[in-house]
Amino acid sequence: MAEIQPVCGWRYNAELSADIDAYVSPLFDVVSTKQREALYRNPFNSIHLSVPRGPDPAAEALRRLKEWKQQGVLKQDDLPGIYAYYQYFRLPGTPHREYCRKGFMCHIRAYDWAENVVLRHENTLPTSVNDRAELLACTEFQTSATHGLYRDDTFELERYLDEAMQDPLYQTEEDYQGARDVLAVIQDARVIRRFQEVLASRQVILADGHHRYEGSLVYRQARMLADPENTGNEPWHFHLMYLTNSAADDLRILPTHRLLLELPGQTSDEEFLKQLARYFTVLPKDDAYDLPELIAGKTWAFGLYLDGKAYKLRLKPEVHSQLTWDTTPEVKALDLTVLHYFVLERVLGIAGPDAQRQWTGIAYVRNFSECLTRVDRGEARAAFITNEVTMDEVERVCHSGAVMPPKSTFFYPKTIGGFLFTSIRDDENQNAFQTTLTPGL
Repeated sequence: MAEIQPVCGWRYNAELSADIDAYVSPLFDVVSTKQREALYRNPFNSIHLSVPRGPDPAAEALRRLKEWKQQGVLKQDDLPGIYAYYQYFRLPGTPHREYCRKGFMCHIRAYDWAENVVLRHENTLPTSVNDRAELLACTEFQTSATHGLYRDDTFELERYLDEAMQDPLYQTEEDYQGARDVLAVIQDARVIRRFQEVLASRQVILADGHHRYEGSLVYRQARMLADPENTGNEPWHFHLMYLTNSAADDLRILPTHRLLLELPGQTSDEEFLKQLARYFTVLPKDDAYDLPELIAGKTWAFGLYLDGKAYKLRLKPEVHSQLTWDTTPEVKALDLTVLHYFVLERVLGIAGPDAQRQWTGIAYVRNFSECLTRVDRGEARAAFITNEVTMDEVERVCHSGAVMPPKSTFFYPKTIGGFLFTSIRDDENQNAFQTTLTPGL
């Protein structure tokens, strides 16, 4: 199903690559203001291409890109390849275990959602998609890979990736999230063909980067309209993606908790608890820091922190049938769907997914302690502590053709920008090696 192609990657020159930590950057949608300002002070940091600023940000990115190419700051690899990308990391609670998420970066055909090859699990915001499409149209340069998932229970491709990692191109000491990132390349035509054959029989679930991927779709559609005689093999038909195996245990999804910044109207804490009790069993608990453990592995269970007091909430099974949103059974079964429907809609009156997505009274926070602190400081009225979404739930929802509530998944760690760039310009993608590796030829 999925067509992938090797790429002639663009990378920082050998001198700069020796200090690659100074030039990589977080993804555009997870960059804090403080992080941005520190990164912008480095004139060669990749953030200048991925999150450009100025009166015309896209034009500024193009100006800088041309300058970097002319000065040799960025150089294109001579041969196309598939780039192995490993991320080593640890998680809170298991500090003695080092995980390693194994994957590879390549170009994948930018399939429309209706083609059912690349599957999404969340909706996008048009303004963010348009920003990404405008930047791509101006620069024809991809600065960070989106994250896609394929499933291979035999783990065939990991053997080739492990071999490539014996001779890495470079690695970070520690990126902004505490992970160590390592890059290597596979340029063996026989091995690359096998990667293509494996992916040709599989669908891909988009884990991260929905806006960037959809930006590629928008740009591709514009180019197709401008050139009706296109062959379908032009480089702008393709998108840079980091592909990992969803069968791997080192693929981690972290929970994203919900902070209620306000309670609509003049709702008191007592009234809020009373309304919740219509749908949930509400049990007071002594210590808020026990909440993650108390709800772990339990369906439709949540922690609530309200006015310095902790509660365990669990939906009354008999009320689940009241969930009337027009979506699939797979989505209705999710903890977060239950939370958004019975708390945000039924208790708080924020009716429907669209209204909830636009409501400014909610914040999405990944750090558990931060949730409690912000309630204690009066920055939020309440915190709902959630379990993580499982990979099985992601797959079932995607295959059902539906999407999850906003901010349902946080795949950890995030990929970084600046580790590998790719071009979709015609004059920077001319090589017989790539065009002879189309699956089925």
